[in-house]
This record gives sequence, C-alpha cells and structure tokens, in this order.
Amino acid sequence: MADHVDEAVLREQPLGELVKELASQTSTLVRQELDLAKAEMTQKGKQAGAAGAMFGAAGVVALLALIALTLMFIAALATGMHVWLAALIVTVAYLLVAGALALTGRARLRRAGSPVPEETIETVKEDVRWAKTLRQSGPR
Repeated sequence: MADHVDEAVLREQPLGELVKELASQTSTLVRQELDLAKAEMTQKGKQAGAAGAMFGAAGVVALLALIALTLMFIAALATGMHVWLAALIVTVAYLLVAGALALTGRARLRRAGSPVPEETIETVKEDVRWAKTLRQSGPR
C-alpha cells in the first residue's frame, strides 16, 4: 500500500478503526484495479477494432477478386458460345456451390444444438438452491 503505517501505531488503534481503514484501502485497491482493467480493455478494443477493419477491407478485396475471376470464367466460356450462356453456366455453378455450403452449414448448426448455455443455467440454479438452504439453516 502507498501509506506505510508503523506497527506500533496500528497496535494502538481500536479494532473498529483498523477494520474501517482496511475497508477503505480495499475499496481504493478495487477501484484502482477496475480503472486499470478499463484502460487495458479500451486499448485492446482499439487494437481489435483496427484488426476488424483490416479483415473487412480484406473481405472487400477478396470479393473484387471473385468478381474478376467470375468475369474471366465467363470470357473463357464465351469463346465457344454466346456470352449470355457462358454467364448462365457460371451462375448455375456458383448456385450449386452456395447450396452445398448452405446445406452443410445447416447440418452443422443442427448438430451444435441449442445456443442456450444449459450447463451454466443449471449451475446458477444449484447456486440459488444452495444459498436458500444456507439462509434457511442459518441462525435467526
């Protein structure tokens, strides 16, 4: 602690004063720790935000690359057929891939089960039951 108190002075203080001082110092320590945690989380949040923006930009560039690749597929097919038919073939191919991905995702989501944290809910219920039994069995 910042305030160093002589042991002899502590021995002279009444117990109530010592408890009051301990509570005050504990409160100050907790407040300082919370301030430190808040500052650290703010800094980490800024870093995570910048990283998220970079991932977003990467997604946009990847989408542009996919569009360019799509145009290349259409142009390659169009050398032997009408452009509209080449575009239709590429579109159907993409729809088939999208459908397969959607079906696979739906199956995995069903296997994952309910998003409700069931174990946590059960332990909280147990804690409540435990607290009630303590309250009922305690001195009156």
